[in-house]
Parts: sequence; C-alpha cells; structure tokens
Amino acid sequence: MASLRDIRKHIASVKSIKQITYAMKMVAAARIKRAQNAILASRPFAREMDRLIEDLYGEMGEDDFSSSAASALFDARHPGGMLCLVLVTADKGLCGSFNTNLLKAAAAWLRENRGRKICAVVVGRKGRDFLHRLKGLDLEISHELVGIFPKAGYVHAQLLSDAILKVYLERPVESVTLIYNEFKSMMAQRIVTDSLLPLKRHILKKGSAAPRSYGDFCFEPGKTGLLEALLPRHIGAQLYRTLLESQAAELAARMSAMESASKNATELIEGLTLKMNKTRQAMITTELNEIVSGSEALGA
Repeated sequence: MASLRDIRKHIASVKSIKQITYAMKMVAAARIKRAQNAILASRPFAREMDRLIEDLYGEMGEDDFSSSAASALFDARHPGGMLCLVLVTADKGLCGSFNTNLLKAAAAWLRENRGRKICAVVVGRKGRDFLHRLKGLDLEISHELVGIFPKAGYVHAQLLSDAILKVYLERPVESVTLIYNEFKSMMAQRIVTDSLLPLKRHILKKGSAAPRSYGDFCFEPGKTGLLEALLPRHIGAQLYRTLLESQAAELAARMSAMESASKNATELIEGLTLKMNKTRQAMITTELNEIVSGSEALGA
C-alpha cells in the first residue's frame, strides 16, 4: 500500500503536468485564430489561381501548347519512372493523432507503390524521422524542410516549390503526390492525398466541365507567356495553402489533445486526493485502535 508521502508526491507531479498541458492549450488557442484567418485569406486566391490555369489551358491551341515550356508541367511523362512523395507533417508531438494519421496514410501510399523508386520531399521532423526509419524500400529523401511551424510563410512555400520543380524537371519523375492534413474545424481534420504534378491530371480531377471563355480578350505578352509565368506562382500558391492548412490543423489538434490531457489530469488528482484521505483515515483509525487496546490491557 502506498504511503501518504508517495501519494502526495504523485499528486504534485500530476499537478505539474496539468500546468504544462494547460499552458500548451492556451498557447495553441492564441495561435489558432491567426492561423485560421491566414487560411481563409489564402483559399480564395489558390482556388482562383487553379481556375485561371484551367481556363488558360482550355483556351490554348494544342500546337501552341505543345511547343511551350509549360507542357513539361502539364503532360504525363516517364510512365513507370520515379515517383515523388511530398509529405507534410508536424515538427513536434503532443497533438493527438495528427502525425499518426499522416504517417499511416504515407505508409499506405508507400505500400501501394512498393517496388518503385521513390523520391521524397519532407516537411516536418516527424515525417523526416519516419522516412529515415523505413527499411527495404528504394527511397531517397531529396529535400527536407523542418522547424518552420507555427510560423510558416510564403517564403517556405517558395523554397518547397523550387525543390519540387527541380526534382520533377531534372529527374525522370512520373508524378508528384502530396499528403497533408486539411483543416476542417477546431475538432476535425482530414487527410488529403492529392496529385500535384503533372498539372493536367490535377486539372482533369478538379476542373469544371465548362471553362470560361476569354475570346473577347487580348493577352499580352500572349497566352503561352502568361501561362509559363503563372505556373511557378500557381504551384507556390497551392503549397502555401497546404502549409497553412497543416499548420492550423496541427494547432487545433494540439489544443484539443491538451484540453483532454488537462481534464484527465484533473480527474486523476481527484482520485489520488480521495485515496490519500482514505489512507490517512485508515492510519488514524489504526492508531486509535492501538491506543484503546493498550489502555484496556493496562486496565486489566
């Protein structure tokens, strides 16, 4: 049976843990509003950029498009070649099942493509460490970006975009797949596995049935030049939105996890306090019984 001193030490340690979890919850709650506002501001731009690329692609003639540099990012190429995985995870833990669900999705994707050569671009320490631990795969980490959360900015998205485009254009890569956590609400996140490149697959998957017509507009310096200039910005905008989604989802998951941990710590403290009181009462009762027994023995 635990002594009163052991129970008091246990209660003190749980109280210390509760202070830490409560502080982490409040920090995440203070940051989540800014992250949520950043997402709401970036989503319309990313969606309209998607729509603009789709419309320009629909406006261009097949001959003009095939002769432009933009076709390298649109058309399927190197069938059966290398696959590229872009995995966006958190840098830290203590955020519930946020990282676990991402790593499960990445493991399922790697299992589906077992036997293929895979090139990985990783954001976050958890994803990097996970891929480093894998054995028996033809896997190469070509670029890693860590320590950017919770202050991810457009400059980080641009660095990520440059690394992905360098891998895609300089090596025989068939496609680029993006896995990240999308922020849905304060209580829910959704794992997204999306095709980033080639863009033709991305547009056919997300594009509308009837693109807008720009027949009455004149393009300067031309549709081809405009499309070539917009494509790097388009990829950067999509990756920036992805980083913001993952950042907000991580903060929401951490706030929820720390709230649950604080609640569990409170319940544990109440249980330990009750146990301490029962132990102390049992000790007092035992001492009283000993005193009464001794008194009766002396009186006899």
